[in-house]
Amino acid sequence: MSSLRIAYYCQHVLGIGHVHRSIAICQALALRHEVTLILGGPAVSEIPDTLSVFQLPGLKMDAEFKNLQPVDNDLELSDVKKLRLANLRQFFTDWAPEIFIVELYPFGRKAFRFELDPLLRDIRNGLYNPDCKCYISLRDILVERPDDKEKFEARALDTTNSLFDGLLIHSDPEVITLDETFSRYNDITIPIAYTGFVTKSYQPGFRPKLRHELGLGGKDKLIVVSIGGGNVGSQLLKLSLAAFNQLPDDEYFYHLVAFAGPYLDEHIFQTLSAELPERATLLRFSNRFQDWLQAADLSISMAGYNTCMDIVQCGVPAIVLPFAQNQEQRFRAERLSTKGAIKVLTNDELVAENLQDLMRLMTLLPRTRSTIDLDGANNTLAIIETFHQKVGRT
Repeated sequence: MSSLRIAYYCQHVLGIGHVHRSIAICQALALRHEVTLILGGPAVSEIPDTLSVFQLPGLKMDAEFKNLQPVDNDLELSDVKKLRLANLRQFFTDWAPEIFIVELYPFGRKAFRFELDPLLRDIRNGLYNPDCKCYISLRDILVERPDDKEKFEARALDTTNSLFDGLLIHSDPEVITLDETFSRYNDITIPIAYTGFVTKSYQPGFRPKLRHELGLGGKDKLIVVSIGGGNVGSQLLKLSLAAFNQLPDDEYFYHLVAFAGPYLDEHIFQTLSAELPERATLLRFSNRFQDWLQAADLSISMAGYNTCMDIVQCGVPAIVLPFAQNQEQRFRAERLSTKGAIKVLTNDELVAENLQDLMRLMTLLPRTRSTIDLDGANNTLAIIETFHQKVGRT
């Protein structure tokens, strides 16, 4: 197949998990095609230099996670919205993609329909490239909508069926299927494909190398703590350090490395850094996170999609705390806990003494070998090419 021009739109508003999953997909697509990643949230530093990025004027959610606001406080929201849509239209006019992939929308990111609906209608009307096809890139679980579920599902269904050409679900259907959180699944009329879960490229074998670099012996137990981007999770980070400080030196020597994330408040970061227990290290982030999980005997983390996939892929025993604002992370974590050594915490269990006991117990558990399909990025490449070939023959 000849190279295609593919534009991939991702809008993150709180954490950076959506961006990391999108990067993994774009890297796979870029193996054979010309790809531009369109971003519209706060700046992200971990984007590979090999990826082409089109950055829109930034928007994010406010502290209450209710309303959009500009990343640049000197700008008005209405002006940013107009500028973003104008920039998108100019990009599509200049580059004329043959494929447009939209992350999450219309099954989420309703606040961004001000730019996506007009753009998608323009594409449908052949304004840029008359052959351009649009696909949805969707994670495994939708956030629950108890107050407006019927209205939400009707709107999402109408947009899906009228403005898109295919739906890619980043899940293993043997673990989670979309109909479990979207009741009108059978009313979707466009082609649907499950890609498997999306993980970053994984290279096994780093456990002995990294443990050697750290000077860890055979009886040393390494605990890795992470809280994603750091916007949420500071309580888990603080409690993990407190619990670690109470671990006794028995027949094992315990070590802890924690990753605070780029968005954790700087004052909290500096305070924790100044009070670290012995044999504990606090870093902002690492682009070798999977290597750290291979070296670890226990992972303690929030339960975001990407972190859970890294845990399953590395087979490390894990303690995870789902984001409490909705049930998406708990649903996934509990389902995955049936496939490996994963303990899903409740808020009632967030006490240092409980975490200390779990640390001692779970560092003794063996690693597990996953049978879950984790090749979602490469599968997405194959599916997109198959969709395009079928469209080309019709």
